[in-house]
Amino acid sequence: MSLSAGTHLGSYEIVERIAAGGMGEVHRARDTRLERDVALKVLPGASANDSARMVRFTREAQILASLNHPNISDLRGGGSCDRDGVD
Repeated sequence: MSLSAGTHLGSYEIVERIAAGGMGEVHRARDTRLERDVALKVLPGASANDSARMVRFTREAQILASLNHPNISDLRGGGSCDRDGVD
């Protein structure tokens, strides 16, 4: 799912795409509730039906959440939405 600037995913507003790879896309987004910039990783819709990909993504999130270093971003949350949640 390629998202353009201005697209809303829940309380996040897409600013720009930072990177894309095998797992999905990473976007700079604005958390409109907390008024801060965040990195938002978006997986393609097909990933939701691929249990191995979801296990890998969950493990990646767990590892990131366990790290504490000023040069590594911290994990602030996770979630999902379907196409109906995209504005």
